[in-house]
Amino acid sequence: MKVRTIIQIVLAVVIVGLAYLVYNSIQKPMRFADEYTHRRDACAEKLKSIRTLEEAYKLTYGKYTGSFDTLVNRLMTEDSMKVVSKQINRDRIPADVDINEVPESEAVKNGWITRGEVFVNPIAKLREDGKLPIIDAATGKKRQLTDEEIKNLRFVPYPKGEKNEFELQAGQIEKSGFMVAVFECKVPLEVLLKDLDEQLVVNKIAEIHEVKDRYAGWKVGDMTQAVTDGNFE
Repeated sequence: MKVRTIIQIVLAVVIVGLAYLVYNSIQKPMRFADEYTHRRDACAEKLKSIRTLEEAYKLTYGKYTGSFDTLVNRLMTEDSMKVVSKQINRDRIPADVDINEVPESEAVKNGWITRGEVFVNPIAKLREDGKLPIIDAATGKKRQLTDEEIKNLRFVPYPKGEKNEFELQAGQIEKSGFMVAVFECKVPLEVLLKDLDEQLVVNKIAEIHEVKDRYAGWKVGDMTQAVTDGNFE
């Protein structure tokens, strides 16, 4: 093989290699951005469900909890949520009365509707009201979270194969002279993105820290103010 031919082959390999490096240098941040968004959305779905459980817990027990064990076990096993029951007494309603057109207060006064209080299981009530939704990966259709999925809400969805838990806190703060219940559930980006390119993760965290008081991660609630919003919303 002639020297010229060898040089041409080497140059071709070098060109292909350089082209790949340039392509990869462009694609790498784009892949990172896509993965960052994907993981944010996966966290958001879990955090919204955790918020729903915390709100049900507060409605039931008068406060939030900073323990996943307490949150899940009590809501799943106790018939402790007070709800107003309503029974229509059709045998008492005159034939010329359309109960759907009568104000409920009047129907109660006349004995056509009987209201009372009953205790139900909080998780069952949330499912009945459609407040624990998830898109089924197999069918693409919306359904309610299973017991096992509720138990696993505590685990950060990424990196796969790890069992990192969201940080959960609850307590009280003073507001306008009153003590107000608060909670916070969060995961820092260092945990959520730990298996991705280290420099790109560092750059993303630095970018977020440029904005004052912005948390470098995803969360719902806040231990310093009475809000339940998520920073992904």
